[in-house]
Amino acid sequence: MVYVSRKEHFNAAHKLYNPAWSREKNLDVFGPCANENWHGHNFDLIVTVKGVPDPETGFVIDLKKLSLLIRQEVTDKLDHKNLNLDVEFMKDKLASCENLIMEIWKILAPKISTISKFGVLHALRLYETPRNYVEYFGEPN
Repeated sequence: MVYVSRKEHFNAAHKLYNPAWSREKNLDVFGPCANENWHGHNFDLIVTVKGVPDPETGFVIDLKKLSLLIRQEVTDKLDHKNLNLDVEFMKDKLASCENLIMEIWKILAPKISTISKFGVLHALRLYETPRNYVEYFGEPN
């Protein structure tokens, strides 16, 4: 099995805030991330596809096609946006990185097969800061 990864970048703002809680509880749980006027991050998204290389090309997946797919389906919809207000697939969800990465998986997993006969989505890694990231491997079958 070969694992192929592509890293893409986007900038976005969000606020961590549970509307069922008081302002005080939100500040206690989320700290400055509950700032009423939002805060932003420079995100890096790493998409990993696994598979056996195509005998005709040697590729598990064409990285140019993967990059285009990620940009069209994900980063163009997130870049310079407010995750709480501007991103349709985050509507009515708490804009945590954990929720965001699961929504990105739902978008990319079925589309990988449209650009690769030999690869499937293996993992996503989303860096919110250089030291903080989340990983997601999909739901177990």
